[in-house]
Amino acid sequence: MRALLIEDDTQAGKDLCRALKTAEFNVDWVRDGRAGRSAIDAAYYAIVLLDLGLPDTTGLAVLRALRAAGNSVPVLILSAPDDLDARVCGLESGADDCVLKPLDVRELLARIRAVLRRRAGYATSAIGDASLNLDLEKRTLNRHGVASSLSAREFALMHAFLEKPGMILSRGQLEDRLYGWGREVESNAVDVLIHSMRKKFGQSLIRNVRGLGWTIAQANA
Repeated sequence: MRALLIEDDTQAGKDLCRALKTAEFNVDWVRDGRAGRSAIDAAYYAIVLLDLGLPDTTGLAVLRALRAAGNSVPVLILSAPDDLDARVCGLESGADDCVLKPLDVRELLARIRAVLRRRAGYATSAIGDASLNLDLEKRTLNRHGVASSLSAREFALMHAFLEKPGMILSRGQLEDRLYGWGREVESNAVDVLIHSMRKKFGQSLIRNVRGLGWTIAQANA
């Protein structure tokens, strides 16, 4: 999945990028609020990690501008432990959750998973239903009672589909969800990935909608 980190501290940014990449996120990192707004306007992100203390503006200002513009991207704010007022304002202004610095990686990843499942409308780590669901913690796809491990790209693909079952996603939308900045994308990369998933889980897993893209039908989700 693709994440955006808005953090001006170089060491903190490097540590967070390393932790997220280890958890198989594609991470784009910017160091100020203006660049963060531009990145969010230009691309899809599963989640945004937003530091409240930025050099050109406050994280709260970035968050409020996003919500005022109607952008509902999930936002997890990063806050100093002594900045209670800012955390309360952040949550009141539309943040989905907050994490205190210095960050514990396990807690950060757990909170990211919690935000993602709530956004998809689920109370547990699995999104989907009994016949097909994706476990955000174990990173497995459960199809008709059989659990299978997924690669990072396979996981991102199925999260994109199961986040909103029945929604048709174009090639461009899927590429946006699967790849970060500076990554060469083969013209047939999405086709190859979908072919591989169908080979592993059956042709009926992902349905092609001619001229529009791909979807997982409600009956399969």
